[in-house]
Amino acid sequence: MQALILVGGEGTRLRPLTCNMPKSMVPVLNTPFLDHFFHYLAGHGVNNIVLAMGHLSRPIEEYFGDGSRFGIKLTYAVESQPMGTAGAVKNAERFLESSFLVINGDIFTDLDLTAMLDFHEKRRAIVTIALTPVEDPTAYGLIETTSGDKITRFLEKPSWDQVTTNMINAGTYILNKEVLKRIPAGVNHSFERQLFPQLLEAGEPLFAFPSNAYWMDIGTPEKYLKLHRDLMRGEIKGYQVVQGNVVKIGQNCTISPETEIIGPVFIGNNCVINRGVKILGSVVLGDGAYMGEDCIVESSILWSNVRLGSKVTLRECLVANDSLLENNVNAEKTVLGDHVTVSRYSKLGAGTLIWPTAPANPATPGKL
Repeated sequence: MQALILVGGEGTRLRPLTCNMPKSMVPVLNTPFLDHFFHYLAGHGVNNIVLAMGHLSRPIEEYFGDGSRFGIKLTYAVESQPMGTAGAVKNAERFLESSFLVINGDIFTDLDLTAMLDFHEKRRAIVTIALTPVEDPTAYGLIETTSGDKITRFLEKPSWDQVTTNMINAGTYILNKEVLKRIPAGVNHSFERQLFPQLLEAGEPLFAFPSNAYWMDIGTPEKYLKLHRDLMRGEIKGYQVVQGNVVKIGQNCTISPETEIIGPVFIGNNCVINRGVKILGSVVLGDGAYMGEDCIVESSILWSNVRLGSKVTLRECLVANDSLLENNVNAEKTVLGDHVTVSRYSKLGAGTLIWPTAPANPATPGKL
């Protein structure tokens, strides 16, 4: 089975983290998101992958190359302008086999793709769409089905009085290549609002594959932070990373014995942690992190080369590459872009977003 991953979006909901980095490359436990994706696909025998790209495509190609270093075959289909979900697949048509997976590139899941393919073939479907239950379906694409899992209706972002099910489009599809004939070339076209409803109206066999597998759209800072918590709590099949109170420490780190570190905590390489520091999980420190004396970091993610002065307190914060927080900074539920400097004694309240303040080389691979 071949897979096409949609990674062309601008990641606007995840800004300022994605101002200079494609969403598909944001680090998850200090490894690019896409790398986790590739391991997941390989677990289902999928090693032939097409990336449908647009915004900030160069850093992805530079990091992954032809994929051979990662045990996969990678092909790139780059859009000259935004083409929509279906338009992006149409743009990659020349690279695709007779049937293939399509997956949104901001989804972290342990969905059983092998079982989904078997379901698709047994139903002789032209399209199979994975479904997942959510508490609030009004923010997603709702899909109604018969008792035999045949799709009867699509409804994008319904109001509450329109909600008839909590099962939504999980952003994972199996398509027969023949459906691409229905997508006009060179124009912006949507699976959810155009192609799928048109196929349904034409009486084509569209089926739903419901699943209770783990599913997380990492499109917002809150969900990105929650994914790390779930990974570190062992809630995702196949990921027993730093579960429980485990503290994982990378190479060449200098950590004062006069610290308090309560897991789960994931510390990268070449980090310096001075005396009096308290790190209270779930916390991820990227490579090259520096923490001055008496800092407190709780339930936060720091990317590479983040420097904290003394007596800095961070709670539920996200801090991108090469940022500096000077002495006595106090921040809660704050998101900082890369190359940000926060002056000493600053207090940053919940919901604070600070955009990058210096030009950056977008998503330099060595900083992941």
